[in-house]
Amino acid sequence: EQKRRPLESRGRSDKVSEREKPPRASTWSPRWVQASPRVRGTLPLANFPSRQPLIGRNDSRHVFATQPPRPAHLVRRNLHPPHPSRSAAPHRPFNYALLLPQSRSLRRSTTPVEKFLPVPERSRGRRMMGGRAVLLLLVISALFAQIHASDPLFHESFNESFDGSWIVSGKEEYKGVWKHAKSDGHEDYGLLVSEPARKYAIIKELDYPVTLKGETVVLQFEVRLQNGLECGGAYIKYIRPQATGWNAKDFDNDTPYTIMFGPDKCGSTNKVHFILKHKNPKTGKYVEHHIKSPPSVPYDKLSHVYTAILKPDNEVRILVDGVEKSKANFLSADDFEPALVPSKTIPDPDDKKPEDWDERAKIPDPVAVKPDDWDEDAPMEIVDEEATKPEGWLDDEPEEIDDPEAAKPEDWDDEEDGEWEAPKMDNPKCEVAPGCGEWKKPMKDNPAYKGKWHAPLIDNPNYKGIWKPQEIPNPEYFELDKPDFDPIAAIGIEIWTMQDGILFDNILIADNEKVATSVREKTWKPKFDAEKEKQKAEEAAAGASEGLSEIQKKIFDILYKVADIPFLEPYKTKIIDVIEKGETQPNITISILASVIVVIVTVLFKALFGGKKPVAPVKPAAETKKPSAVVPDAAAGSSGDKEDDKDAPRRRSRRDA
Repeated sequence: EQKRRPLESRGRSDKVSEREKPPRASTWSPRWVQASPRVRGTLPLANFPSRQPLIGRNDSRHVFATQPPRPAHLVRRNLHPPHPSRSAAPHRPFNYALLLPQSRSLRRSTTPVEKFLPVPERSRGRRMMGGRAVLLLLVISALFAQIHASDPLFHESFNESFDGSWIVSGKEEYKGVWKHAKSDGHEDYGLLVSEPARKYAIIKELDYPVTLKGETVVLQFEVRLQNGLECGGAYIKYIRPQATGWNAKDFDNDTPYTIMFGPDKCGSTNKVHFILKHKNPKTGKYVEHHIKSPPSVPYDKLSHVYTAILKPDNEVRILVDGVEKSKANFLSADDFEPALVPSKTIPDPDDKKPEDWDERAKIPDPVAVKPDDWDEDAPMEIVDEEATKPEGWLDDEPEEIDDPEAAKPEDWDDEEDGEWEAPKMDNPKCEVAPGCGEWKKPMKDNPAYKGKWHAPLIDNPNYKGIWKPQEIPNPEYFELDKPDFDPIAAIGIEIWTMQDGILFDNILIADNEKVATSVREKTWKPKFDAEKEKQKAEEAAAGASEGLSEIQKKIFDILYKVADIPFLEPYKTKIIDVIEKGETQPNITISILASVIVVIVTVLFKALFGGKKPVAPVKPAAETKKPSAVVPDAAAGSSGDKEDDKDAPRRRSRRDA
């Protein structure tokens, strides 16, 4: 621009004055190098210790550096500040290259500038070409990063045989045979537990250890319990690096691991384990830490996927079939047992309770005396002398009779087997009558019963509270900001199970939740949906074949409602017993229905044509030591120890449920 303007408009001679001449080349530091002309951008204001002007003034911004200025043959004249006498011509901002090997920020750097030089303007075509190259480089980098982020750290799909990649334990106790087999109803292969009541152990060493520190890590795998799981495990152990010389053939229950994760069920145990082995930096010992709120194991025979997500903020989330079932914090004492961070103090193991320490808050009153009218020998129950035998009681009928349809087996030998006796059955006459056999008066609570006398309790004047040992500093205490996870060097399955048919599939380790979700949706979801539809179809078919049972249930529900009719109250207990018997023997449903109808017709006939009306039912006694008087009623009678009033405990029926 200066060359295009006339000299008189420049306001000075085109000769360079001594003040503006660049310094000699000898003062130039050899550390200054030519930067790439593609690096462009204006420099911000930066202050350095020596504050020597390097280039001068650029768009009203001064730039200082500790390095001497550049030699004359590398400096453009128009980079120098304008002469005070020059007319105020607009300055174009120039582009500079700045390379700081020890710091990314010029403004915050306290180190000398190593490489700093002006970059001349290029033509528009060269500028566009450089911008496109940078843009292309950024796109390629982003694409590469996206591809890398979509790859799991480890994924075993078992599409190919596991021979050679997975190593079966050579220990004698592990006799279970692993098989490469298809999942029932699918073309998908997995690792199969083929025999029941066996111990199994197999391990896969990773190509490189997976670190669990400072980033998200997702552990995920599928398990299908094709024959159910009554007693056994289906979990995975994530093995930490072993000592030098360790052989995978030696893998067993004692092989150290970092995390154990997966379902386990036997007896009262029914949970999805998440166990972390963490090293105490004070003692050097590894301690097992169990999550306190583990999910339960699904009870069906479908494919299920288990996911554990370890977050950098010390959070762990447990998912079953992609649904969060449990969440915990590694450093929370409420989430893990025992806590990762030990308590600061512990009870002194050498502290002993004093002999005169009294922990009894209450003591018997030493001055209390038993009342004179207190009878400790009085029985809890007495015979109800006011009870009367119910009308229709069959005194001459036994409760059980010989089965008339039973026949003596042809191969029965009286000399060897003894005299043959027909099996007994309930007397059908007693099913509709109030009772059979000898009638006896029922028992009732004894109003005079008080039980064994005890002196009343009073406050203990010597009470000192519950003794506890003194607290001392815990020698194993340490502070922790984040768990010190050991890396995962191998994946092992070491289980003992009473069931076969356990199928492992799609074992995954990833550093991105989206990767685990994508794998889960592509591999597990289609199989689970197909299995669910098949299960619904089987249940529908089974329901159609059990249509008669549904009809029977409706009949029994109606009969229960009939038994609640007020005028059938004296016979309610017997009617309910008959209904419950019919529920256990569906083949006699029609007979039961007919018997109840006969009872209803009989009662109605007596009520309409002069028969004796049934008396009011017995009112239940109050639940106190002194029961109130009861109104005599026929339904209160019983036969020996087998009959009681309508409020007596009986077996739980479907109606009760």
